[in-house]
Amino acid sequence: MGHMQRSSHVNILASRPSLILFRVFITVCGLIAVYSGIDIGFGGLASLGMQTGGEFFAITDADRFSQQDNHIRFVGGVWLGLGFVILLCAARPGPMKKTLYAIIFAVWVGGIARLSIGDMDVITGPDAIGSVLLEVVGMPLVALWLSRLRLD
Repeated sequence: MGHMQRSSHVNILASRPSLILFRVFITVCGLIAVYSGIDIGFGGLASLGMQTGGEFFAITDADRFSQQDNHIRFVGGVWLGLGFVILLCAARPGPMKKTLYAIIFAVWVGGIARLSIGDMDVITGPDAIGSVLLEVVGMPLVALWLSRLRLD
């Protein structure tokens, strides 16, 4: 009488298999970021064609295009760099936990920014819906998953 039984309930998100699955998931996300970062960072608006095939726009103002292309190359390079940081987070999730939260938040903000296009056909189309759902819905779930992991 006087002592309470310990709960035998184990939080599945805190389990060792969950940590392994989390690290695999984060590694895949990092590799995707590196791949797409190379494509945009070194290919600019036209990309290197690693994600799309063929031409999909015409340049009507070469000077303005060059300026925007240069900005997009920078953003692609930043994304490439974040991809490498994501891979580091996958390798060492404990020490990199705060960094991973920051990246998760940044990706969520990027997903929200996508919604500003206002064209539901683009957002819900087959080329975007997976990314939009991962960014807007998935990132909060990934943050929750991370918060429940035992990283010691």
